[in-house]
Amino acid sequence: MNDFDYLKEGEVYLDCACQSLRPNPVVEALERYYSKHNSCGERVKYEWGKITDSLVEETREKVLKFLKLSSRKYTTSFTLNTTYGINLILSQIDHTKFKKIMTSEIEHNSPFLASIAFSKRTGLPREVMKRNDDGSIPIFDYDFTKAIVVVNCASNFDGRKLLNIKELTKAVHKAGGILIIDAAQAMAHSSDILKGVEVDAICFSAHKMYAPSLGVIVWRDDLDKVLLPYWLGGGMVDDVEKEKYTLSAENKEHRYTRFESGLQAWGEIIALGKAIDWLEHLPKKDWQNLNDNARELFDFLNGSSKVHLINREPNPTMSFYVDGIDSHLLGEALSRENIMARTGYFCVHYYLDHVLGMPPLIRFSLGLHNTKEDIEKIKKVMEKVI
Repeated sequence: MNDFDYLKEGEVYLDCACQSLRPNPVVEALERYYSKHNSCGERVKYEWGKITDSLVEETREKVLKFLKLSSRKYTTSFTLNTTYGINLILSQIDHTKFKKIMTSEIEHNSPFLASIAFSKRTGLPREVMKRNDDGSIPIFDYDFTKAIVVVNCASNFDGRKLLNIKELTKAVHKAGGILIIDAAQAMAHSSDILKGVEVDAICFSAHKMYAPSLGVIVWRDDLDKVLLPYWLGGGMVDDVEKEKYTLSAENKEHRYTRFESGLQAWGEIIALGKAIDWLEHLPKKDWQNLNDNARELFDFLNGSSKVHLINREPNPTMSFYVDGIDSHLLGEALSRENIMARTGYFCVHYYLDHVLGMPPLIRFSLGLHNTKEDIEKIKKVMEKVI
């Protein structure tokens, strides 16, 4: 794909689950901000600032349209990353309105650790739910009465999805709870699972969906009713007196400031808007190429008795280990062949290490930049190893 023509011949990048590569249009959008209208958003009256404000507002709207959520019900706020977003929400929830916090066993450390900290800080009990092999949650096994539920909708080690997210949303809301979704691994290649689903908050990282390093919180305006905001600063108030202040978020048009303290990453926000445009206008053949590459690599790895693949079905993200070979050493060997892959437990220590008892793994996470030639090279190098 020409949008990634900066890759050198023979370089194979397989770490999109950490951060995706950025296509040229996204890089160019970021460069334009810094070279054409580098300015503070929402604070200035000069022309550069007006351009920045307009493009940032467009990105807020694009995020909601991408997820098929109504601007009458939802707000887009920008943060640092998924971890920051989840912690920012949990740190401001009025815990007296809830009875417990729940997460699941296959979570990234972002929600897993944040839920532990929340439970310790508030004294609310914490429950770790099982996930089915397909990624769904056995809803009828759990009581969601006034529960804060924080779970992913796509795994970062094998891509399994929260297939019953709609049913989970209904169950949690019917029981008087709220549902916070870690969508970091879904937004790039599996966003359809989220579209139109009215959860209470969606946290994701733009840098995993072909955009610059940035965090996003898409949140239902009703969530405001259970928040006790204390993380305050510049850009969040309309007026300040000696002992009191007026929050800008009290105005619907500026509700996004609830989670936006201080100066924002304006260039990165604008470039996220370009990444969304890029994703939505990709030809079907590019998506088919990604799926075909995932299928071919899955079949290859699954075909060897020495390879222990976590995945039960093809996915752009797949994790495995090879009999008799330390995964970290394998990662270094692949690196010498210009194949870049992640090794370890991928911030899922509890499930991969303590539940499954796996040794450190190696993860291949494909992206839209990968070619048929990349897959052939991976297979050729791995055949030597196997």
